[in-house]
Amino acid sequence: MSLQTHEHDGIYVLTLSDPERRNPLSASMVAQLLQALDAAEDNPSIKALVLTGAGSAFSAGVDLEFLRSVATTTAEANYAHSKALMRLFHRVYTFPKPTVAAVNGPAVAGGAGLATACDLVVMGEGATLGYTEVKIGFVAALVGVILVRNVGEKHAKELLLTGKLISAQEAHRMGLVNKVVPRESVLSEALALATEVAGNAPSSLSLTKELLQALPGMGLEDGFRLAAVANAWVRQTGDLVEGITAFFEKRPPKF
Repeated sequence: MSLQTHEHDGIYVLTLSDPERRNPLSASMVAQLLQALDAAEDNPSIKALVLTGAGSAFSAGVDLEFLRSVATTTAEANYAHSKALMRLFHRVYTFPKPTVAAVNGPAVAGGAGLATACDLVVMGEGATLGYTEVKIGFVAALVGVILVRNVGEKHAKELLLTGKLISAQEAHRMGLVNKVVPRESVLSEALALATEVAGNAPSSLSLTKELLQALPGMGLEDGFRLAAVANAWVRQTGDLVEGITAFFEKRPPKF
């Protein structure tokens, strides 16, 4: 049970690797993911991340063996575990570099949450996604914060209150998935998408992500004010200078 990592032309691939148990988000896996995210942020050669699962599943979510013990676990221990999951979803959602989920198989409960926290999602035909926590008496509280931003209140309520599994095509229709591809092409398509995004200016990418995270809760005037500040700030970056210079010199920019 471990997290496998490798770099592919500036794209950092994180593979949840516990295929016999469908890659659960155990305490160990969560800790390893957080460490890998820290390392990726600090490494300037890494331009984007791809998250995927080993074997036939993306992730079955929180380790059910752990949840079996919650009745005899202290409130402090349960809250510590909950906070670790919160840090993971928040870290992925707000990560300054682009993130792409390559959903190669079922993404269930916390596994669906992990995919939802990514910027972009490529999902294989035949794969399923579902926030199934209510079916076992749990609650998808953490991912709900992100889900309602992705699909709106009505779709979020339908998914969270029924706990149903949906197909890749239905997830695409709801706006949870960017591309549906043959299952054998999921990772290669995710790498291609991550590479395309990562070719853009890093400062522009991180600032665009910050804006998109901040704007949904803002009024119109506050949103425009924040956008104006961002527009002015980015003019002072070396990325803009290089981008404009490359345009006039008719060459690819070197960000």
